Amino acid sequence: MMTSWQRLFLPFCLLTSCTAPQTPPTLAEIASGQVEVVDLGYALNEQNPYWPGEGYSPFHFEILSTLEADGVYSGAFSTAEHLGTHLDAPNHFEAGQPSVDQIRLENLIAPLVVVDIQEACRSNPDYRLTLGDLESWEEQHGPIPPGSVVFALTGWGQYWNDYDRYKNQDVSGQLHFPGFSEGAALFLVEEREIKGIGIDTLSVDYGLSTDYPVHHIVNGTAAYHIENAANLDKVPLSRAWVIIAPIKIEKGSGGPARVWVVFR
Repeated sequence: MMTSWQRLFLPFCLLTSCTAPQTPPTLAEIASGQVEVVDLGYALNEQNPYWPGEGYSPFHFEILSTLEADGVYSGAFSTAEHLGTHLDAPNHFEAGQPSVDQIRLENLIAPLVVVDIQEACRSNPDYRLTLGDLESWEEQHGPIPPGSVVFALTGWGQYWNDYDRYKNQDVSGQLHFPGFSEGAALFLVEEREIKGIGIDTLSVDYGLSTDYPVHHIVNGTAAYHIENAANLDKVPLSRAWVIIAPIKIEKGSGGPARVWVVFR
């Protein structure tokens, strides 16, 4: 946990080399392969895990024409908004907040923060990222930059190809997977003014949640969530940038998204 002295010292760090933000990679560097690029998304297919609630169904893809028979290959798909690697728009849980098509494009590019809580999640599938976890991250990396997107690395992605294990539903129907705590969410939106949060599980609220407080807290400040993120273990914990490109659905509460990280 952070001491009182460290809390006082953190603002000073913003002005000194302890944070020393790295210059973001340029578009030319990204396009020419001069920097590292990591895909945080899963490909959509009919085996994807999906929210096990009423009205939700698996992704479906249908071939409409083939090159061999028709001279052109094309298909049609149907999916819930919140399936696969996807973005929860602020209007998902809070009235009057932007829908997915109304999110400003500049808010979809941000400094990346990854908080590694894998060890805690290995022994407790119901673990929630705490304020203490964020303080520990800041002790090592400096203050979370304003406008960041903060991801929880739980290690849950190892179960992506096993839907039963990924949702981890017990005989009573309760889900068991990690998420964010209310305290951490409040700190991030109030003290660090983040653009969004993300996680490698089905939800930013842990599986046992029934009232989804983290969704309400974050969406209530016009910030968004990324759920079912892939490859968080392949990117730096800091000094990287995330780019998010959700499908643009008019009045949508979210949608599948391409998400990638760039870093030197």
